[in-house]
Amino acid sequence: MPHDPTQTPPSDNLYSSAFAACPDRHGTGAEKWDRYAGQADDTGRAIIPFWVADMDFRSPTCVLTALHQRVDHAVFGYTHDTPGFAATLAAHLERQHRWAIDPSTVIGVPGVVNGLAVTARLLSAPGDGIATFTPVYPPFLFLPKLADRRTVSVPLQANQQANRWEIDWDALDKALAPPTVKLFWLCQPHNPTGTVFSQMDLLRLADVAERHQVTVVSDEIWCDLVLDDDSPHVPFASLDHPAARRSISFVAASKTWNIAGLGCAAAIVPDEHLRRGWRAAGGGLVPMINPLGYAASEAAWLQGDPWRRTLIDLIRHHRQLALDAVADLPGVSCIAPQATYLLWLDCREWHAAQPAEGADPQRACEAAGIGPSDGREFGSPGFLRLNLGCPTPRLEEGLNRLRKALA
Repeated sequence: MPHDPTQTPPSDNLYSSAFAACPDRHGTGAEKWDRYAGQADDTGRAIIPFWVADMDFRSPTCVLTALHQRVDHAVFGYTHDTPGFAATLAAHLERQHRWAIDPSTVIGVPGVVNGLAVTARLLSAPGDGIATFTPVYPPFLFLPKLADRRTVSVPLQANQQANRWEIDWDALDKALAPPTVKLFWLCQPHNPTGTVFSQMDLLRLADVAERHQVTVVSDEIWCDLVLDDDSPHVPFASLDHPAARRSISFVAASKTWNIAGLGCAAAIVPDEHLRRGWRAAGGGLVPMINPLGYAASEAAWLQGDPWRRTLIDLIRHHRQLALDAVADLPGVSCIAPQATYLLWLDCREWHAAQPAEGADPQRACEAAGIGPSDGREFGSPGFLRLNLGCPTPRLEEGLNRLRKALA
């Protein structure tokens, strides 16, 4: 990568102490940075990655301290859920989201993707449908096929006037009506649009699911990164509704505190019968969580909130920088995300206006030295997803390259 100005942030950057000096991730096996290793743009500069959803920031000190203490123990044998894992999570959820859960309903899983795969086998049969809102995080689209199930897409609708993505209720009702659709995989807050579904939306979704006897499985991995105070996260399972009481939820510290590589998440499964069948449904393919994942997650939930709040302030600032840049690009639009550190760009008008046949926004970005996620992977050709979780000067450089690519 060329000289990176992120190590010398502007003097008025309020976030310099925690988020400016980021370690060099080259040579560490970082998926994010290795994708474009050795590749260059049209001017010979290295391509800066803005794709996969992990951040370039150091994890908070409380997490690093917990990891050092666990390493000092010096034994890393097979590990089931630690004594404090479920209780620490329960306390965090009640404090942060006013959601009181029974710690006995918590099952440690190596990741949300792994957990989703288990629910496909636990709650449906080969040939059954699994419905989800699209666009969506790619595993929601390909995991059903791997389990010999069908993906049933329910496209969200962009309401530009209201500046939000909305549910097409008629399409949802039709999608869940066939008796072979057994599951609805909900991603909320939503990746990639950053939508925070309202309590009214969730209750209406619960009504539809209950009417068709479809089980809702809610991936809430982004629940601690809500940017707008007037759009709080409402856990689906916290609703006073029959569909909520039989739902399964997933949460993790991984996105918020940047510990995804440690492979630790939690499934919240109120039904005792389903909890007993969980491991068997994994078909022997679900590994135990490593002890460092437990240590980091507990520390993040217990002590990481000051760091999280500062991160949210920074991501709000980055969101505004990115929205301002997109406003200057003809044929490109974006509905402001209410959560996550992701920006979902609609480049379809830009694509339609290009004189060259086969012009593609992803290739145009890479030619200009910026590597976003391609919307095709989310089921939406013509879109791009941009990761804002990096030091401010690196984002500003990336946005300059975005302008060059799409202007």
